[in-house]
Amino acid sequence: MNKIPNRQAICEVLMEHAAADKDIIVMCSDSRGSASLAPYAAAFPEQFVETGIAEQNLVSIAAGLASCGKKVFAASPACFLASRSLEQSKVDVAYSHTNVTLIGISGGVSYGALGMTHHSAQDIAAMASIPNMRVYLPSDRHQTRKLIETLLLDTDPAYIRVGRNPVEDIYMEDNVPFAFNKATVLSEGEDLTIIACGEMVRPALEASNLLAGEGITCSVLDMYCVKPFDTETALAAIRKSKAVITVEEHTTIGGLGAMVSQLAASRCPKFVRNLGLPDEPVVTGTSAQVFAHYGLIGEGIAASARDLLKKIS
Repeated sequence: MNKIPNRQAICEVLMEHAAADKDIIVMCSDSRGSASLAPYAAAFPEQFVETGIAEQNLVSIAAGLASCGKKVFAASPACFLASRSLEQSKVDVAYSHTNVTLIGISGGVSYGALGMTHHSAQDIAAMASIPNMRVYLPSDRHQTRKLIETLLLDTDPAYIRVGRNPVEDIYMEDNVPFAFNKATVLSEGEDLTIIACGEMVRPALEASNLLAGEGITCSVLDMYCVKPFDTETALAAIRKSKAVITVEEHTTIGGLGAMVSQLAASRCPKFVRNLGLPDEPVVTGTSAQVFAHYGLIGEGIAASARDLLKKIS
């Protein structure tokens, strides 16, 4: 079982490149421990900036450094980064088109028992609504590494959301079928298309495997690139399916599910069911408990799939 969280993979990649590239600057808001950035801060103190608990300053300073030619990676809890700093993200980073990668750590319900104040169930919708801002939710540590390596060569604004805990590997270290801004097709089928992002990719795959044992074939898409959304790959899967299910660790309002529903409605009408967090304060508990409560696990997704296919048959 993997014990390396995606946030640690981010730190490892940045450390591998920082010695040779002095323009790489990493920042955080009193969160170097929870962001797994303590090793970077210790190894590269002159390329590390700590703003303290001041998320708005974090983003504005990051934009200022980027305007001076730096490649800035700014990390903070997703619940605060995408809400307290929304204006700075919109104006200083996206509108000003600065080379800043915002890293929302402990995304979704990672903080569990801390409740709604610490859940980031609206960050995909908020960040994706900003022009020039790209949104990424990598599904495992290997894909996370590929994404960071690619963004190091990139100059456009981006928001990355990762969880707090290690997640089971989707890919192998020596076999990561990564294409920038293109969804990864994990399986192909004709009965159902399941489109997931972030930590929901693993349970989507588990649901597909359960359904396969019942003779129901599924296409499973890892839509790590929520924005820009890979319309081409999604449409190809939707067109050959009877129905579509989306799965996300986010409210069903304005996120991945909404994007897929809009696409299907305008280009290829199909029945679409959005699985995610409800429009209400989410129950408290560990991530696993919350996922199980809302059916965001393999068995729950498979049950929703069976119900949807039964209703349209």
